[in-house]
Amino acid sequence: MLLPLPDGEFKAYLFDCDGTITDSMPAHHRAWLAALGEWGGDFPRDLFYAWGGRTVVDVITDLNALQGLTMPVAEVAARREELFQAMLPEIGAVPGVLEHIDAAYRRIPFAVVSGSTRESVTASLSALDLLDRFEALVCAEDYARPKPDPEGYLLAARLLGADPADCLVFEDTELGVAAAEAAGMRYVRVPPPWER
Repeated sequence: MLLPLPDGEFKAYLFDCDGTITDSMPAHHRAWLAALGEWGGDFPRDLFYAWGGRTVVDVITDLNALQGLTMPVAEVAARREELFQAMLPEIGAVPGVLEHIDAAYRRIPFAVVSGSTRESVTASLSALDLLDRFEALVCAEDYARPKPDPEGYLLAARLLGADPADCLVFEDTELGVAAAEAAGMRYVRVPPPWER
């Protein structure tokens, strides 16, 4: 399933990672449920997908508030990452996105803009043997204001030397699409797993 691109010439492709390059959202959800469950927390599937693109710290903090819990943010985040990385061998690439990466590689520079940590993004892309395709990684620790703020996408454009208007964003979440629009970039919406 090749995803249709908007008309025009693009000088850079910017990709979200989880759910966009890597078909990892179901595994992330399982890791979240297991890690949170150890502290009495829960993360219903609809809320998990609605909050796609948010940082791990923000998710744990807001789940604590919503569920009246005091889960230790750093410990839960580390445990979730440990559980997720154990699942990496079962995760593949999103086919329609992988086809665009293969077709444009070496013609157009690529960057990743993710709300996940550099450790998580690097591990995911390495597991798929795709890490070397990306000239820049912009991860949660690289910017102050998460999606839907455009900061991460604007930083990626600067790192690639591209004007934001010449960048095409691949995103699977509403927050990510809003960030791309706020950055003045066109985008491709990557459908969720159940629509593919």
